[in-house]
Amino acid sequence: MSFDKETLFRLLPAFDRIRDHELANATPEGTEDGPIKALLGLMAEQMGALEENLDQLYDDQFIETCAAWVVPYIGELVGARGLISFPDEPFSQRAQVANTIGYRRRKGTAAVLEQLARDVTGWNANVVEYFQLLATTQYMNHIRPENLSMSGLRNWEMMEYVNTPFDKLARTVDVRRIESRRGKYNIPNIGVFLWRLDAYSSIKSPAYKVDALRYKFDALGKDTALYNMPEVEAQISHLAGPANVPMPISRLVMKHSLDRYYGAEKSVLVYQDGQPVDAFPDSPPQSPPANASSRICICNLSDTDDASGNWINMPDNKIAIDPVLGRIAFPASDPPTTVHVNYHYGFSDKTGGGDYGRSQSFSAELDDIRIIKVPDDMTSISDAVAELELTGGVVEITDNDYYIETPHINIAAGKKIELRAADAMRPVLVLADDWLIFGGSEAEVIMNGLLISGACLRLPASNGSGIPNRLHSLDVRHCTLPPGNSQAIEDVAAQPAQPRLVVQMPGVTIHVERCIIGSIRANDEARMRISNSIVDAGDEKEIAYSGVSTKIGAPLTVENSTIIGRVATRIMELASNTIFFAAPKRLPGDKPPVEAQRLQEGCVRFSYVPPSSRLPRLHRCQPANESDATRVRPQFNSLVYGKAAYCQLSQHCAIEIRQGSDVESEMGAFHNLYQPQREINLRTRLNEYLRFGLEAGIFYGS
Repeated sequence: MSFDKETLFRLLPAFDRIRDHELANATPEGTEDGPIKALLGLMAEQMGALEENLDQLYDDQFIETCAAWVVPYIGELVGARGLISFPDEPFSQRAQVANTIGYRRRKGTAAVLEQLARDVTGWNANVVEYFQLLATTQYMNHIRPENLSMSGLRNWEMMEYVNTPFDKLARTVDVRRIESRRGKYNIPNIGVFLWRLDAYSSIKSPAYKVDALRYKFDALGKDTALYNMPEVEAQISHLAGPANVPMPISRLVMKHSLDRYYGAEKSVLVYQDGQPVDAFPDSPPQSPPANASSRICICNLSDTDDASGNWINMPDNKIAIDPVLGRIAFPASDPPTTVHVNYHYGFSDKTGGGDYGRSQSFSAELDDIRIIKVPDDMTSISDAVAELELTGGVVEITDNDYYIETPHINIAAGKKIELRAADAMRPVLVLADDWLIFGGSEAEVIMNGLLISGACLRLPASNGSGIPNRLHSLDVRHCTLPPGNSQAIEDVAAQPAQPRLVVQMPGVTIHVERCIIGSIRANDEARMRISNSIVDAGDEKEIAYSGVSTKIGAPLTVENSTIIGRVATRIMELASNTIFFAAPKRLPGDKPPVEAQRLQEGCVRFSYVPPSSRLPRLHRCQPANESDATRVRPQFNSLVYGKAAYCQLSQHCAIEIRQGSDVESEMGAFHNLYQPQREINLRTRLNEYLRFGLEAGIFYGS
């Protein structure tokens, strides 16, 4: 029974209800509730809290529904070991506690080890038993026909997966230990492969137009590898295959398994003029026959060697897709008017603009003022922003399309505007000119979930009439302002690399959170805070952060971030768990790679700081001494924006960087993934489920 105010009030005699209503109307304020009803409201509120608590106590008896703090206690009851939790961890211990009994029933099998790895780390996993892949003399009663000492070069699938976790070629014995990741192929060896990169979707986003027949999947015109959407494994006894983990899709694999990867609710789909392109228009959509004619062909669409900018293998009568480069080519007989695409791309975390859930970062208090949806309520972002400048509120973009406009903001004093993409959306704003943000005293602006191409965000010191800009704060959350050059998009011309955030006004507070952004210029009287973000000047020798009219930027607070390029700030108020990846000072007259003007204030802790930097006293930073400078310099798998492994630390990176933060996680933008802790948790649990005499090694598939 629900004990709400109205229910309790209806239980009173009619005379008391009438009298209470008369007393309510007799008060000067004319309140809605009389004294009895108001009292019952307070009682109902407390009853509701008690009822909710009782429901939660019941839910806490089950691992599927219990609160997070109850998980270790249930784990203790079933004897689950190694339950280590971390603040804001992106992985849960709930799954491994729930499956503990199932683990023990199948203890020692490869399927259990694989499920254990998934549950403990939260990553996709695959387990390989290397004794099955040894080139040995076989026992005639248990012949393995697929385990041949000589490799069949005609077996395209076997050749495609060479040197991957799904490599099935037989090898000779390697006696080096697998735990140190040096040897693999030996009788007692078990390989546990983990995929640190995940596949993120981009649904019905605009394809970048190269010309009338050529398009790219990436809306900004970058070549990007297409990833498969991992298929969920329904049973604990199933071993993962290539379709169950987030991997780049190769040309051969997609060609031979087109029906698995292409189509609605699959990894890739092309929309031509608003309609999805059916790969097998004359066959059943779920199970096309092997000889069915396809409207889609998979081929290599690389650039030609003549430097003309053309692509090889342009199709004659089909739509060609290159999953390695992320390119689409249409036949000359069927040119499209518009092209949209569904695809998946690889990345380490939910950072920057993307089609992932961000509802917890929304400003809920603004929803009660007004929400204008674009393009549902208004077609233009500029018009929607202008409508809210005097009242404040939310402008919410509900699709993933291009918006070719420059929506300047001039918000009234004391008001607040949030310009955001709807949850799980990533619209693309293409700026032909600088986006000017202006506001009165105590005004606030929030941007959330946007991909912004071209020009920059600029906070001018004054408007065209000379009125000073008094904006209080600008919050940029889950946005991407891509570093480097901007490609031409529709009527907006290509633009060279430039700072993506320019703060000319003093006194404003800027917060950049979970963003990927180019270089920043900030007035030395403003304040800047950067957290869980990547700031990329494009090269370690370029300037990533500095002032506007002077070389010294605003006081800086930076946490859990990666900054590529040189930094110059008035005060380094706090730098924590951050990688400053800048070229070290070469000549005596060179500027320090990371410089703070005032050395009496601020703190730099648990960060990588290039040698010869000029900063306040360092606390447990790297390199610890001159002799370690070369060894501990961070190594990345890629520093090219748009690549799946962008700013991901290499496994060859020094342990002082990979486990050098204040909680022994990695430094940099992916600190909160707690990757070292995931691996340690897995190593702790593996020994319990390995058969006697076996040894496991942990490797990374991505």
